[in-house]
Amino acid sequence: MTSTTLTRAGTARGVSTTTLLAAGAAAGPLFLGLGLAQAFTRDGFDLSRQPLSLLALGEHGWLQIANFVVSGLLALAGAAGFRRALRGGPAGTWGPALVAVLGVGLIVAGLLRADPSMGWPAGAPEGNPETMSWHSYGHGVGAMLSFGSLTVACLVFARRFGRVGALSSILVAVATVAVMAWPDQSSMSVRMVLGSALVFGWLTAVSLHMITERKH
Repeated sequence: MTSTTLTRAGTARGVSTTTLLAAGAAAGPLFLGLGLAQAFTRDGFDLSRQPLSLLALGEHGWLQIANFVVSGLLALAGAAGFRRALRGGPAGTWGPALVAVLGVGLIVAGLLRADPSMGWPAGAPEGNPETMSWHSYGHGVGAMLSFGSLTVACLVFARRFGRVGALSSILVAVATVAVMAWPDQSSMSVRMVLGSALVFGWLTAVSLHMITERKH
């Protein structure tokens, strides 16, 4: 099936493939941009020790919850765009599926909040809580699904690109694992931001590449 046929089919269903891919490209910038904006403007929040997830707690926590959910929905839209654009080609099955898992993971992590910890919000334990609630476990699962699926997606999509693109995707996956697995708990919150920047930056770049590719 030609790209022209796919474009017409996508438009006939109401949303073009290009629009869906653009939504996927926006997921990472929205999530990190809004998260960091809150981290630097909410009084008392310390990014050096408090992960972005904790922004879902406190007076304005609804904003970070919405950030998780909307970013997840954008990722799901991007997955639909990849499914159309890659149908029948390399990474055409597992690539979109892994991006969809990212979307689901973000939504789960947003709806199930982490427990107060690391001194946030005010009055929370200064370290990790002695026990974890069920929704905090659920939040952790959602976060792991998000990071894990997108890291694996880097490797799956590498099959579709030329030498430079494949190498870049593999390096992003390796760098993300290295950053997240570094054995230093005191820097975990910062490393989570760096890991997110790596994989979300990769997703944005690949989404924009697919949009450009479809125009030629």
